[in-house]
Amino acid sequence: MKIFSKEQIISQLNLELAVKRLEEGFIAFCAGKVQVPPVQAFAFTAANGDCCVKSAYVEGSDTFTVKVSTGFYDNPSKGLESNDGLMMVLSATTGQPLALMQDEGWLTGIRTALAGRIAARLLAPKNVQAIGILGTGMQARMQLEQLGAVTTCRKIIVWGRSDAGLEAYKAFATGLGYQVQTTRNAADVARAANLIVSATPSREPLLKSEWVQPGTHITAVGADAAGKQELDAALVARADRIIVDSIYQCSQYGEISHALKAGLISESQLAELGALLAGKVRGRENDDQITLVDLTGVAVQDAQISSCALASMQG
Repeated sequence: MKIFSKEQIISQLNLELAVKRLEEGFIAFCAGKVQVPPVQAFAFTAANGDCCVKSAYVEGSDTFTVKVSTGFYDNPSKGLESNDGLMMVLSATTGQPLALMQDEGWLTGIRTALAGRIAARLLAPKNVQAIGILGTGMQARMQLEQLGAVTTCRKIIVWGRSDAGLEAYKAFATGLGYQVQTTRNAADVARAANLIVSATPSREPLLKSEWVQPGTHITAVGADAAGKQELDAALVARADRIIVDSIYQCSQYGEISHALKAGLISESQLAELGALLAGKVRGRENDDQITLVDLTGVAVQDAQISSCALASMQG
């Protein structure tokens, strides 16, 4: 079994190929051509942490993947990253472990960010006035990096809980060429931006329906486990298009689950990202529509990104 470090993976992963592989994965998942066992989830309340174990096999693939991903949200105060983890790629013909990706959570982060990039390419309004970011952590940074490939807008407004976090994010975004405004009031983000990404571990709504302007696209990535929520359920119900990575998974947790449980939406209003990519459902039809993509993270993404990383390093 080969062992690859985070540094090796970052330096060699072909991001454009990864986007293509993720799109193929979403389409295959929607078509029922992916084995995705139930997610194992752990909650470490005393440590403000969580862990999930995800695995997947795409029909016809030579490999399958098992991933462990952790999020311990007090880690920055200890000088550690909030997210960590690893992926193991195994042969689908012999069962032998082929590679251990010691990516420290980076592959999980980048596959989520690339899914956000895909969502924005498909659903963002033609004229992006400003990009709104909720959160200042690793995922909030990765999402902004990837949005640069699908919109020419270079004006952002970012919300965070601490002045130190906001200043660090401002320095990061400025370095990417963005004009940056920071705020401690999430309403400011909704009123200024019509392309919003929420990337926090919040357990209470940060974004309210009445703040969001017509024509806004929202990609929600933070609510990836039970109990998490970034969007007011009324905002979910207000959306003209609701796209999810997995109808089943998002119905169990994620932004969609709260609106479903409240009876504000029905499952018939949901469509999977793979169906949108395959042209089987409609996307944005005009710039007055509010569109929402709820990304809870599906194991097929891990299978696709890890096999892509392995191919990049072996090639």
